[in-house]
Amino acid sequence: MSDFHLRTPVAFIIFNRPETTKKVFAEIAKAKPPKLLVIADGPRANHPGEEEKCNAARSIINNVDWECEILTNYSDVNMGCKRRVSSGLNWVFDIVEEAIILEDDCLPHPTFFRFCDELLEKYRNDERIAMISGDNFQFGRKRTEYSYYFSRYPHIWGWASWRRSWKKYDVDMKIWPEIKKNNWLQDILENKKVVKHWTKKFDYVYDGKIDTWDTQWLFSRWINNELAILPNVNLISNIGFGPNAMHTKYKTRISEMDIEPTRFPILHPPYVIRDRIADNYTEKNDFSGQTIIHKLAKILKANILTKNRL
Repeated sequence: MSDFHLRTPVAFIIFNRPETTKKVFAEIAKAKPPKLLVIADGPRANHPGEEEKCNAARSIINNVDWECEILTNYSDVNMGCKRRVSSGLNWVFDIVEEAIILEDDCLPHPTFFRFCDELLEKYRNDERIAMISGDNFQFGRKRTEYSYYFSRYPHIWGWASWRRSWKKYDVDMKIWPEIKKNNWLQDILENKKVVKHWTKKFDYVYDGKIDTWDTQWLFSRWINNELAILPNVNLISNIGFGPNAMHTKYKTRISEMDIEPTRFPILHPPYVIRDRIADNYTEKNDFSGQTIIHKLAKILKANILTKNRL
């Protein structure tokens, strides 16, 4: 790693958690990106003390001590997850052709940066590939002898992509009614339980019932028949689970996962074929009806326990 010099700009998405922001920033600082683009949402008016937390998170960026161009896109008002992240990444890809993207709770292994840097170059002009992820949710199951595999699931806890992919993104999913009407999701996913899960999720996002941006990113990949690259080991640990999180309030088996290094030189597969076994495992464990019921039961149990303590 000592001879590696990061060439790719890093986009850093922050909000109101200076503690996790500081930890992720420390790893970015070790990588020394030549350009750092920082996206920050503004404080919510009905959350006393949040302005101070937002300012504390932003002040961490002042600790850049390497040669680096710093660009900031800070909102004075709270835009919410959906509009702030999507508009922020629009800004990023208006400026740069490609970027590594980290949120304030996605702690990367140091090798994550080189992994993304090299694969961004290799697949820069390959329209079949939409992004590179640092996430592996196979829990020790090695899916390939190579350094990475191809998936339909674009996990975004630490990822990288190109302007060419992001320009296909539509935060409002305007084409969803047509996709749903023609049952095209069934053609993409095959499994009826998984189709049911994502139909409901896409309905919620389209109707504005979920304040998010990443479901739309997944949707865009599917309707454009694009794949994600996932590492054969996990390179990212999400350290943001807890009551102060926006969407990850309850710890699960994918919170604070162990990370390990990927090896160099990267071993590239001599093909671009989706790993169905890996994707089926993800669907069975994360996107089936039984799993959803189990997750809801855990949330209800947690709420009951909280009320009993009051």
